[in-house]
Amino acid sequence: MFNGFSQATGDFIWSLSMNNDRTWFLEHKQEFEDALNQPFRALAFETLEKMQAAFPDQEFQTHIARIYRDARRLFGRGPYKDHLWFSLQSGERRAFGPMFWFEISGTGWSCGCGNWEDSADIGEHWRKRIDDEPKRFEKIVRDLEKRGPYTLYGPAYKRPKADRGERLNPWYNRRHLSVGYEHGYGGVMYTPNLPDALVETFTALMPLYRFLRDVWNDVLMERAGR
Repeated sequence: MFNGFSQATGDFIWSLSMNNDRTWFLEHKQEFEDALNQPFRALAFETLEKMQAAFPDQEFQTHIARIYRDARRLFGRGPYKDHLWFSLQSGERRAFGPMFWFEISGTGWSCGCGNWEDSADIGEHWRKRIDDEPKRFEKIVRDLEKRGPYTLYGPAYKRPKADRGERLNPWYNRRHLSVGYEHGYGGVMYTPNLPDALVETFTALMPLYRFLRDVWNDVLMERAGR
């Protein structure tokens, strides 16, 4: 059961980023378990359970990031991550298709919805869907705007593909896209209500998730026909 994070969570992540080596980590392993790992995993599974109940047709699964970096890809960094995330998505799309996500770092937490793969065919189908269903997509953007400020992640093209108006251009002219809301430490993060807050946000993002799922289905059909 998730009972909330605490300031000790952020303190541990900050300390780890300054002491990113195996000796320090092993000396603080219990602090990692108590302040970060156990509440983080409890949050992931409780959020999954609530999303499955809210959307039984989606068959969500969760992928939980491990604290350990891939030893083959350290690139001069320490062996431990200074942020953790989990995702919720349909099982057949794991690690490729659209997902809801939660991330925690030393400065706060964020959550959102997106599709992290940035292959060219995804971008092509992304733009084609917007062109084919502009009213549907514009409604998605308008509804998100009503919820307040959000951040668009993902690299934009240096040369825009087309002009689709001030509202849609930031979305249309990206290789791939994720939408997120960023929060600092405190508030609901320290309470057992965080899973409900995530489900509320993910529910508001569900129209975007379904749009991204349609894009991904288009991509899969094209790839299967090659």
